[in-house]
Amino acid sequence: MTEFVVLPAGTELTIEDAIRLAAAAFDAHELTFGHGTDDAVSEASWLVQFALGRSPLDAPDYRQVLSASEIEQCNKVLLRRIRERLPAAYITGTTWFAGLPFRADQRALVPRSPLAEFIVGDFFGLVDVSGIKRVLDLCTGGGCIAIACAAVLPHALVDASDLSADALALAALNVADHQLQDRVRLIQCGLFDEVDGPYELIISNPPYVDQSDIDAMGAEFSHEPLMGLAAGEDGLDLVREMLFFAPEYLSDNGLLVVEVGNSAAAVERVYPNVPFEWLEFVSGGTGVFIVDRPTLLQHRDELKAAREKSPL
Repeated sequence: MTEFVVLPAGTELTIEDAIRLAAAAFDAHELTFGHGTDDAVSEASWLVQFALGRSPLDAPDYRQVLSASEIEQCNKVLLRRIRERLPAAYITGTTWFAGLPFRADQRALVPRSPLAEFIVGDFFGLVDVSGIKRVLDLCTGGGCIAIACAAVLPHALVDASDLSADALALAALNVADHQLQDRVRLIQCGLFDEVDGPYELIISNPPYVDQSDIDAMGAEFSHEPLMGLAAGEDGLDLVREMLFFAPEYLSDNGLLVVEVGNSAAAVERVYPNVPFEWLEFVSGGTGVFIVDRPTLLQHRDELKAAREKSPL
C-alpha cells in the first residue's frame, strides 16, 4: 500500500501547485485553523514557504518549479501538520504579532489576539499615549503583548506577569530578541500578587474559555497549555479577580483592557450595570472591553458581589 503524501513525487509541481494541493489535503483531513491563519490556503502557504526556507511574509514566485528535494521537504512539514495536528506556529517555531516576529512553542499559547490591532492602531485614540509611563500585561504568556506595547510606547516601562515559569522562559527569549530587557520586566506570579502599581494601562489576554468551548475545541488546541485557555464554567474565573483588584493598581484615570472572546456574553450577564466599552476591530476579532478606574470604583459593590458569587 502506497503511503499517503500531500505532494506526489516524480511530477512537476510549482509553488502554487504545492499550496493548492496542501490546502486541499488540510480540508480533506478537517484541520482546525485559528492559530495565526484562518483558512487552509493561508496555512498551506505559510508551511510551504517555511519548508522552502523562506518567510511567509515574502512574496514567492508561484510559478517556480520545485525540485525533488524541495517536494520531499514540503511533504515532511505538511504531513506533520496533518498527522500531529500541531498548530503551524509550533512547527515553524515562529509567528507574528503586531507586525513583530516572535518565537513560538508549546510553553505558551500561539499569539492571535485582536489586541495587536488595538496596540499598533494608536490604541484607537482611547488612550493618552503621552501620559503612559507604566504598563502591566497580565497573563503575558510568551510576552507578545508586553513587547508590542513597549515597541509603540518607547518611554514606558512594561511589567509582564504570568504564573507559568515555562511561559516566562519563552517570554524572556522574546524580550531578548527585541532587545527590551531594560524596559520589559517579567514577573512570575498570579495576577497582581507580585506587581506594584500604579499603572496607566493594564492590558490582558487572560484564560477566558468556558468549559463548553474547551470540550468542543479541535485537536490543535490540545497542544497549547490548558492553563492558558481554561477559565472555569463561564470563562470568567480570572476576569472576576482582575475587575475587582484592578483599581488598586491603576493610576487615577488608568485604563483596564481585557480580551474575553466568546465569554463577552457572560461578562455582560454577570456585570449588567457596568458600562464596558467594547472595541471594534477592522481585521476581525471580538470580545475586548475597556473600562477606566473611576468606573470600576463606582461599581465596586457589583464587582465584589460577582467575585463572591459562584458562576451561573
